[in-house]
Parts: sequence; C-alpha cells; structure tokens
Amino acid sequence: MKAYQLVLEKETPRLTLVDLPDPTPAAGEVVVRVRATSLNFRDLMIFQGNYARGANYPVIPLSDGAGDVVAVGEGVTRWKPGDRVAATFFQEWKSGPAPPETAGSALGGARDGMLAERVTLNEAGLVAVPDHLSYEEAATLPCAALTAWQALVFRGRVHAGQTVLLLGTGGVSIFGLQFAKMHGARVIITSGSDEKLARARELGADFGINYRQTPDWEKEVLRLTGGAGVQQALEVGGAETFAKSLKCLALNGNVHVVGGVSGFNVEAPLGLMIGKLAEVHGIFVGSREMFEDMNRAIGLRQMQPQIDRVFPFEEALNAYAYLESGAHFGKVVITLG
Repeated sequence: MKAYQLVLEKETPRLTLVDLPDPTPAAGEVVVRVRATSLNFRDLMIFQGNYARGANYPVIPLSDGAGDVVAVGEGVTRWKPGDRVAATFFQEWKSGPAPPETAGSALGGARDGMLAERVTLNEAGLVAVPDHLSYEEAATLPCAALTAWQALVFRGRVHAGQTVLLLGTGGVSIFGLQFAKMHGARVIITSGSDEKLARARELGADFGINYRQTPDWEKEVLRLTGGAGVQQALEVGGAETFAKSLKCLALNGNVHVVGGVSGFNVEAPLGLMIGKLAEVHGIFVGSREMFEDMNRAIGLRQMQPQIDRVFPFEEALNAYAYLESGAHFGKVVITLG
C-alpha cells in the first residue's frame, strides 16, 4: 500500500511517499481503508518540527481520517467489514477523565496516523460516522470538531442567551460557530478578511470583526455586548490574543484554550482572571464518548462540516502548503478516492 511518512533529514521533517506492506489485523484490531483525511494546525507544527510534544519519526502523519472497515481481527465485536468509521484522535481515551496514557496514544505524532491507504487500529479507537456525511466530511471531525464540542458543549454547556467569541475562521472556530448556533447562542467572530466574515455570517454568525481594521477588537466585542462581555471564548490565538479574550469576558465567563497560533508562552494576566471570576480550561480534543455524543447531535441536526478545499492523495504536500497560507475557511481535506 501507499503511505506518507514524515522522516527526519538533518533534524528536519520531510514528507515522503513510501510503499508499505498491506496491514493485517491482530486480535482486537481493525483494518480500515482510508477514504479521506483532513489537516489541523497541529499537523502543520509536526510537519515543521515545531510541535512541543514532538513526534516519533518516522511517522505516518495526520490524526484525522474516515473510511470503511475491510478486515477485523480475532475477538472484534464492535465492527464488521463495510462499516463506515472515523478514527479517534486519542486511541486510549474512551470516556471520563483522560487517563495517563492519553497523550502517548495520539495519532499522527506519538503513533502512526491516517495519511495512508490502509491503517490498523484498535477496535476501541473508532467511532461510527453520521450516515448523511461523505467520507470527506466525516474526516474533518476527529480533532477540530471534537475540540470545539468539548470546549463549548461538554465543558461550557453553551445555551440560548449566551454570547460566544470565536477567533479566526479555521476548523475549530467554524465548528464552534456551528455548535454555538445549534444550541441557540449568539456568535461574534473575528477574521482579517471581510470575505471570510461574510461567509461566517451565512453560517449564522451574528457579528463579525475584521481585526486588521479594528486592532483593538476586544473593545468592539464589549461594545457589541453592551459592555457585558461574552460568556465563552474559544481561544486559538495564543500569546497575542489570550489577554484580549479575557478582557472580552463577562463575569463568570469561560476561556477555552485550544491552541496557540501566535505562540504558547503567555504571561498570565492574573488580575484579569480574578477580576472576571474567569474559568480557564485547557482543551485537548476529547474522548471517544464525547465523539459519539457529538456525532449523534450532528446526525440529528444534519449538520454539514465546512470544507474549503479537497486535495488528491498525490498532492498532500500542496494541502500542507495551503493550510500554512491561512487562506482556508473551515477544513482542508485530502481524499484517497
């Protein structure tokens, strides 16, 4: 089978297309024919060698993927050939609080990921995908969608009457927009592009702020909320935006820290946290149980993930370059046919 690997050359990762033996499942394992994968900012950091947690090079990259079961090992009871499935980001986090082995089970970094024609996974590391979704749409869910779901729904209990602040229009933020509107909340979203803000409004965003035209966007958020602030902020920006997100909060508000596009080393504004009675949550994707709950909601509402571009398997490197450009709205997908 064909697969991509990230290999180190002079301490620099390089994406290489390789031939590997077709996998066969051991007891408790499932072989999945991968139909589509999607990219996340984490994948870009691993590709650039900048991921703080590192990676076990050589590694098959990408945590996200969907396909169909083609073979099962002895004792497998959860799946049968033909089932449509998606991989869980953390193979060892099934439910409840994250166990100690969680980080070491992350696909595309600690373990081989999904950018291959076929993959072998434990039967417990898969979920059924909503029937109405294509493989390309289902492949967007394991990381970005579940991150937004854990933050706003599982932790934040988002509901009607709340206002949610979203930064940018990448995968996590656009899923955050869809989940917030699913639960009846108002949404304020930022972007450096008026075109992207217009697209966000088409998905239900109530207000859009162009941070290039309004660099003090936190003041505009407070103006739009009548000085009250937002109940939840999905913080993906990191060093350059964390304090601004805190300033936007209402009393007893939540900041869900899910990324650090501008860097992870932040001087904590403790006075703001105390003064706002803020709750700050570190969010790292989620468990299989959360994934299954999210998929039930997506299926019930017939929600459609927002895919910006789809690249063929042979153009995987171009998909990375497109994600790095920041031109995308929503998700970037690689299809394997």
